Amino acid sequence: MAKKEIGKQQAEKNRIRLGLCCIFRNEPIRFRAATAKYLMQFSRIEQLQKLSSLCLQNSHNLQAALKFLQHSGIGAFRISSSFFPRFTHPEVGYSLADLPDAGSIIHNLQLVKKFRQLHNIRLSFHPDQFIILSSPKEDVVQNAIKELEYQAMLAEHVGADVINIHGGGAYNDKKTALQRFRKNFELLSSAVKERLSLENDDRIYTVADLAPLCNDLQVPLVYDVHHHRCHPDGLTVEDASALACWTWERSGREPYFHISSPANGWLGRDPRPHADFIDPADFPDC
Repeated sequence: MAKKEIGKQQAEKNRIRLGLCCIFRNEPIRFRAATAKYLMQFSRIEQLQKLSSLCLQNSHNLQAALKFLQHSGIGAFRISSSFFPRFTHPEVGYSLADLPDAGSIIHNLQLVKKFRQLHNIRLSFHPDQFIILSSPKEDVVQNAIKELEYQAMLAEHVGADVINIHGGGAYNDKKTALQRFRKNFELLSSAVKERLSLENDDRIYTVADLAPLCNDLQVPLVYDVHHHRCHPDGLTVEDASALACWTWERSGREPYFHISSPANGWLGRDPRPHADFIDPADFPDC
């Protein structure tokens, strides 16, 4: 029995769970948003009523999303960063306590967390490109921190363990930009730090660029093989995969990867835009 159990644990360790990114094409599951311009035409009371309704609907849809994932054998889901629309906006932003439906929303998120735990579904966030901790502009950094703290708050409610970001801009000097990232990382709360991961992008920061930073900060690296193929750095896919795995496994956490296929094919003018589906041939053997 002990040998069988060990074998089962090893099989689970080697199993790759596949994940879904935010959007459903065929299922009637939609996460609603609103622009600040739209909201600003209403009084504050009306704004909060409309935002509360959107957040409540999104909390119901997240429950539906996880049930679909569980039924379909999908083991991970990226939640839209705008799940609480305009939460950190300087003019129409709000807190959960401001919303008339706060109690029902929090209750729904608790149900999501319990369902996630019961069925071992991994949840994550991938904030928008304007989240730049390497920026030389103080206001940009402060806005990034504010947004990351919001995502960590939501992650706490639903049990998400990853908030994944890019390195940001190079500003003509990658070394200095990453030094700023190191400095600004220390301004984050523990709730953000323990979930934060860094991902190589398709234009600026490669796996080789980010690996030393991830090592110094003990932040795991999300390896995006599509980005690596578009913006190579001399590392093989096998070496980059192994390097990324180590950054997760040293803290006892399950590795996390991104994979896409080019919308216009590898021979197209620009391979960077993502196709809606993944070509199995693009899935690395390793």
